[in-house]
Amino acid sequence: MKITQFKFLGIFLLALGGACSNPEIEENTKPNVVLFYLDDSGYGDFAHNGNPTIKTPNISKLKENGINFTQFYVGTAACSASRYSLMTGRYPGRSGLGSWVIGPGSKRHIHEKEITLAEGLKSVGYKTGMFGKWHLGSPNEGNGFSQETLPLAHGFDEWIGTNVSHDYSNSMLLKSDPQGNNPISGYDLIAENLPSDVKASESLTGVCTKAAIDFIKRNKEHPFFAYIPYNMPHLGLFVSDKFKGISRNGTLGDVMEELDAAIGAVCQTLEEVGVSDNTIIIFSSDNGPWILFSDKSESKYGDTRLQVGYATPFRDGKGSTWEGGHRVPGIISWPAKIKGNRNEQTPISTLDILPTIFAIAGVDLPQDRTIDGRDICSILMPEKYTSQPDKFNFIYSYADNQASAIRKGPWKLHIRIGSQTKNNYGFTASRETPLLFQVEKDLGERIDVANEHPEKVAELLTELERFEEQMKVEGSFWDEK
Repeated sequence: MKITQFKFLGIFLLALGGACSNPEIEENTKPNVVLFYLDDSGYGDFAHNGNPTIKTPNISKLKENGINFTQFYVGTAACSASRYSLMTGRYPGRSGLGSWVIGPGSKRHIHEKEITLAEGLKSVGYKTGMFGKWHLGSPNEGNGFSQETLPLAHGFDEWIGTNVSHDYSNSMLLKSDPQGNNPISGYDLIAENLPSDVKASESLTGVCTKAAIDFIKRNKEHPFFAYIPYNMPHLGLFVSDKFKGISRNGTLGDVMEELDAAIGAVCQTLEEVGVSDNTIIIFSSDNGPWILFSDKSESKYGDTRLQVGYATPFRDGKGSTWEGGHRVPGIISWPAKIKGNRNEQTPISTLDILPTIFAIAGVDLPQDRTIDGRDICSILMPEKYTSQPDKFNFIYSYADNQASAIRKGPWKLHIRIGSQTKNNYGFTASRETPLLFQVEKDLGERIDVANEHPEKVAELLTELERFEEQMKVEGSFWDEK
């Protein structure tokens, strides 16, 4: 794997700084980290959030053993950009990717100078593995089949998964292999053109789960980071034979219950190898459900009217700057340190994951770039940490990765409306006439109160424009010559 001089220096300084600032953290006591990231799964797709016909007992057990965040946000409402924010702690507008989704033919990818969650943890001795969908770059003619496009160049020791969503006609199931050379050195092709390879597509959840379990067993004596971004329940839905027809909720329910069983199997492995107490488990989804397909009896995926999940009680879904696009399930568990069975109403986001995990593991944040997330240790463990994080301010971005709305406290201001459905629900928004909602009272964003609170409109608009200007000045690594 080629490591640029810039990145090597950055990782070295992270490791040195982390070791100096946290001398009490010894390698054998560092917590393991397991990060589950579903694809297109909505807030209302889970039993612990009230779904009456989808069984998710293992995810409910995570909630019982940890903290269920009732106001949990992802960096944006679609695939690549959401994963960028999770991996870097930075808003997608800083990525230079230009769009919230990059396909297999995209020249760009997550930039080699970005420092990912995996790289930071690897710098302090973690074994790192990824088991699932990447969607942050693909080797192709446009980028000269660059090594920098795939996970091994961004901190992962091993990987098995898809380069993009499994519904692309030329998507691939790949695995890392030191002797491999397909499609580039260090990788082997397991299957291609996945939508037409039904058996390979049906195996995705199981294949990634088995690989994750093997990784945990092999690395039980070391601190490890297992990133498990499952492909499902992104359309088209695929489920293995064992789980077909088991759910009252049809194919969507079958898929969700297979995912729940997979998560249960990983958690059982943590128990069996004796590391469950000292393992931080994070569970979420990359964005809300793909409601664009919730009323289509004919589509590239067939009849999808009953195959799309639920953003209930929020408006809209995937590809939207309404709450249903950015608000998703969020659970964090760490039995050794975090008191479980808590419903936490304080809002947090996936941007906060990297700075929090770095703080726990003893990795200093890079100082040469903006990290938009916060260290939320005091929310997770208030008995130990008294220093409170900055107040929750959050920017919602649309398909161009640029700002569309801002939340501060309970207030949300829209300067433009974004939705793949093209449904504005009777509203219009602009900088001159923005919308204002109190989203802790008005969960469905039904009542615009901009006229009643002009001072709040002015405050939020000023903060949003300040953010836009800072992001423009800093730019992205792709802007550098």
